[in-house]
Amino acid sequence: MCGRRKVEREYPKLADHYNKNISFTLLEKIAKQLPAGIVIQFHSNGEPTLYPLLADALRLFSRQIKCFDTNGKLLLEKFHEVKFLDTMTVSTFENDPEWEEQFYILKKYLEWKGDKRPNVIIRLLGNMEKNRIEKYESLNCLMVKRILHSPMGSFEYKKETVKPETGICLEMLNHPAINVDGDLSICVRFDPNGSGVLGNLNDNTFEELWNSEKRKQWIESHVRGNRKDVPLCSNCEFWGIPRG
Repeated sequence: MCGRRKVEREYPKLADHYNKNISFTLLEKIAKQLPAGIVIQFHSNGEPTLYPLLADALRLFSRQIKCFDTNGKLLLEKFHEVKFLDTMTVSTFENDPEWEEQFYILKKYLEWKGDKRPNVIIRLLGNMEKNRIEKYESLNCLMVKRILHSPMGSFEYKKETVKPETGICLEMLNHPAINVDGDLSICVRFDPNGSGVLGNLNDNTFEELWNSEKRKQWIESHVRGNRKDVPLCSNCEFWGIPRG
């Protein structure tokens, strides 16, 4: 995932946290609390196809739109499990020496899948050579481009980020994240210090934490133009609008 290799190399103790699997019991608890019709993404600084109970986990969320982001290496092995997704993004990075292997796995997977779910999106991260882009375009999937940033957080972007005209980060309004331990955060931005954590779903309900005074105060800081007063937002350059 984004920045994962650098973290493993330079911060091995931090990387250990991302080698854990969320408990199935916690997933069951989460599934009962979430409303129908919303988008659920099953990835956070890890490879979702490695989850040992992937099909069972996806089936828990039958009322929601199910998605995840993957490097695609296990798509053939997990063919009968990823079919429970609605959409699936396959990410490919600039300067990745293994991209051709990824491409041919994805091509074979698409041949097997035909017009069945999930719908596949190819995400190009960073600068790509023309011939590489053309090969992915030949797969006739939706293509999205994304700029790169520092592996340690959402800053030092290669291009200026897009800001919403409301002045309020869209990410903290509609993109909460839950980690493997049940910590609920205001957004999905990389947060190794837990600065954006609202609380834990083993202790409180999702609704209690999402509507908590802490989150209300953080939103109010954005409304007043004081984004810097929110710990996680103080050094973040992302405003909830991806840029290619």
